Amino acid sequence: MADDPLTGFVHTLVGSCVPMLVLSPHLDDAVLSCGALLGWAGRRAPVTVASLFTEAAPPPYTLSGRQYLKQTRSGDAEELFAERRAEDLRVLELLGAEWHHAGLVDGLFRRLPRPRPGTGGLARLLPEVAHVYPTYRLHLTRGRVSAHDAETLRAVGETIEALLPARSGGLVLAPLAVGGHADHVLVRTAAERSGRRVVYYSDFPYNQSAAADAEFTRRNGLVARAWERDLDRKAELIRGYRTQADALFPGGRVPRAPEVYLVPEAGSGTVSRTAARPPGTRARTVGGVP
Repeated sequence: MADDPLTGFVHTLVGSCVPMLVLSPHLDDAVLSCGALLGWAGRRAPVTVASLFTEAAPPPYTLSGRQYLKQTRSGDAEELFAERRAEDLRVLELLGAEWHHAGLVDGLFRRLPRPRPGTGGLARLLPEVAHVYPTYRLHLTRGRVSAHDAETLRAVGETIEALLPARSGGLVLAPLAVGGHADHVLVRTAAERSGRRVVYYSDFPYNQSAAADAEFTRRNGLVARAWERDLDRKAELIRGYRTQADALFPGGRVPRAPEVYLVPEAGSGTVSRTAARPPGTRARTVGGVP
């Protein structure tokens, strides 16, 4: 039986041992959305998972930050993220993938590069005034990248360049940013601007209740392809992210859903060179932990 277009596309890449760089905004996103494909491809070609937003910050926390810590049964964000990094290493070791933690601060805890004038004292009482994204639902998951995140976007681009130089001819897997989380949109934007060959993955589990950005997929000439190989092991890998799994999947049941990838039409592998959408972009939103 002939391979479907996605499998044929991946076969061509791994058959040539083309390096694959998987951009994971947070310390679980790559496995949540790509765990089955990574397990298959990692046995055939070099795979590196680069997690970008791998750090928290000290208190005071915003109300949204405190609610997240309560969800994860944690009292200290920096201690939580240390555990999250350890979880990530254990899971990626099971997959046989290389890893890189970029050390950027998660959007829920990211503070403004410079305080707003006159807010120094107020920020101690109302931390929201010192944060790039003051609230989760009204700011962080609105599908917009803050103008204050220009330096963050540059840092993500530099990470791609350092881990997958243009001359390598490798492939980038990047989030489609389904759900509109600003960290996901940042990573998607950096990937689109990178000039690399990019395949976008549909963000799970957010894609179970939110749609992709149709204008983005049209602009890049992308078509959706499903990946159903090696799904049986994926729930076990996801549960390896113990601090996140209960909040993402109440009751402990991880849905068995095909992974969805958006590839250049006809699986050509064409490099995306269109101008990336600037900060201020929108996408449909969905709730969930970051």
